[in-house]
Amino acid sequence: MPRVFVQGRPVASYPPLAPEAGRGSVRRITEIGEEVLHKRCRDVTEFGPDLAALIDDMFLTMYVAEGAGLAANQVGVALRLFVYDCFDDDGVRHVGHIVNPVLEQLAPAGRRLLDEGEGCLSVPGAVMAVPRPDRAVVRGVDRDGRPLVLEGTGYFARCLAHESDHLDGYVYVDRLSRRQREEALRQAADRREEVFARRAAKAAALSA
Repeated sequence: MPRVFVQGRPVASYPPLAPEAGRGSVRRITEIGEEVLHKRCRDVTEFGPDLAALIDDMFLTMYVAEGAGLAANQVGVALRLFVYDCFDDDGVRHVGHIVNPVLEQLAPAGRRLLDEGEGCLSVPGAVMAVPRPDRAVVRGVDRDGRPLVLEGTGYFARCLAHESDHLDGYVYVDRLSRRQREEALRQAADRREEVFARRAAKAAALSA
């Protein structure tokens, strides 16, 4: 079985960082409570160099923050777009981006819920168990407007659902109970400085 899928297609090999990151600049990651994270993003209607540059920046920003995915509103841009570099539960790596994604609503008979740990770059340092389906299908287009279908299982399915949530204005803590949400925010407050120091060190290493 191929070990890497780029834009949903198998490839023989792939570098540790997506090439887009080499063209990008690091952007500030928005944090929970900021308005752009809590409203539905608008569809991308203009395809061209500005969109490509945003994708490049998002890849580099994701790597600096040591994330598995990043939505556009997490860098303050209210557009329906996310990037990802994520392993599934079988150790297969999935890398790419998707524009105007729509998460399919799968029939309950065809999926099961996994209640596993989940974090978010916009809630730095917090990890909480969130139930998510073990399979996800997302349909959209790529940066050039070509149709794209992404299918994921296990942790990659969690990533696809998590990033799709962002574009609808939801952060993962919105799926928690009030007590769990308070615990997530407490974790973030306790670990925020440590997380930001690690990001700064990673940014310095990648720019060296």
